[in-house]
Amino acid sequence: MSSKTKQFSIHEDWTVVLLGFLIIGISLFIYLPSVPVFKWSNGTDLLNDVFSITNIKELFLEFIYLLGIGILGVFLVGKSVKKFLLGFPIVFALTVVALIIAGNTVIKGLNLEAVIFSLIIGLSIGNFFKLPEWFRTALSTEIFVKIGLVLLGTSVIFSDILKAGSLGLIQALVVVLSVWYFAFWVCRKLKVDEELALMISSAVSICGVSAAIATSGAIKGDSKKLSYVISMVLVTAIPMMIFMPIIARHFNFPEEVTGAWLGGSIDTSGAVVASGSLVGETALKISTIVKFSQNVLLGLAAFAISVYWTYTHNKSSEALESKPTLGVIWERFPKFVIGFIVASLVFSFLIQAETRDAVKDSLKNLQGLWFALAFTSIGLETNFKDLFSNNSKKPLYAFLMAQLFNIIITLIIAFLLFGK
Repeated sequence: MSSKTKQFSIHEDWTVVLLGFLIIGISLFIYLPSVPVFKWSNGTDLLNDVFSITNIKELFLEFIYLLGIGILGVFLVGKSVKKFLLGFPIVFALTVVALIIAGNTVIKGLNLEAVIFSLIIGLSIGNFFKLPEWFRTALSTEIFVKIGLVLLGTSVIFSDILKAGSLGLIQALVVVLSVWYFAFWVCRKLKVDEELALMISSAVSICGVSAAIATSGAIKGDSKKLSYVISMVLVTAIPMMIFMPIIARHFNFPEEVTGAWLGGSIDTSGAVVASGSLVGETALKISTIVKFSQNVLLGLAAFAISVYWTYTHNKSSEALESKPTLGVIWERFPKFVIGFIVASLVFSFLIQAETRDAVKDSLKNLQGLWFALAFTSIGLETNFKDLFSNNSKKPLYAFLMAQLFNIIITLIIAFLLFGK
């Protein structure tokens, strides 16, 4: 029986690439899922819009759609379909609660994303209630995360960035390289373990949560460490979003400089948009371009990190005394990165703009749902004792030092490139 299971299982990374492109193909040619309504400002809106019969029907169809994709995924990787069928409805229901909370207009005004509440809900339940072992084993965090990352590639359109000008790309490249190296150097000086150091460095220098997730996938990282990095990113993004525009206004920075500074420093895309909006239209445009340019580097960074990790952490008994071959590197290389890059290339150069515009909202909604499901799962399987232990202080110090360096060096580069 076990040999049969092996016979019909596929590597997880190839599975998520297959599932990601299955979702893309369905969206382009068969069925485009509607985007459910989560926005509300008072009890009346909540009842009439979010809990309307029409919206509940859309949520139910979305549940069936995601359940079907998930069942196919766990089957292909050889996991228990029965346990997934029992566990997924619970994870989905908790994630919907997070989406409803994040849909409140006050919360939206603070630009607090649904993933924050997914993580909080998961952590709360996972730490205050004893979850049965079958439920923990049913969580498919890696599958959820990686499907979301493949779909993320559909929103990284190279032509948009190239049309926006070369300065944003130059700044993104300089900032990412300098901040990543500094963050990694600080982590190693503080004796932070290398796995966590790579996640922190990517999160600070590239694009926050998505970069941390991509790096974790590339090195097959510990989900508890990923949860800690995500927590740091989300917590620090809020004060940066609020106070950086205030500082820029106080010192009369030009809007172009301010936008470049915000886009290069703040880790989450949503917070970048919110902070840029506080400054002005020009700042918003520049900040979005810079952040988007950094997002493009995500796939390349994940590729480089995975090659580095494979090359330096080969544990094959046959190759203990020699460096890994290209075959070993390919075997350990995270294939979902290929899915991300191919999706980006297809949507950049092969899909017409009208078609992209028609499917982008639905695909973005699905991408966000997979990420939210992943963060709920991460919270459910993470323990507060691990997250806030004394050993977590050094990674926190490293993260804060790297973030401060990021703020300073990005401001200098922004003045050099965008100052008049």
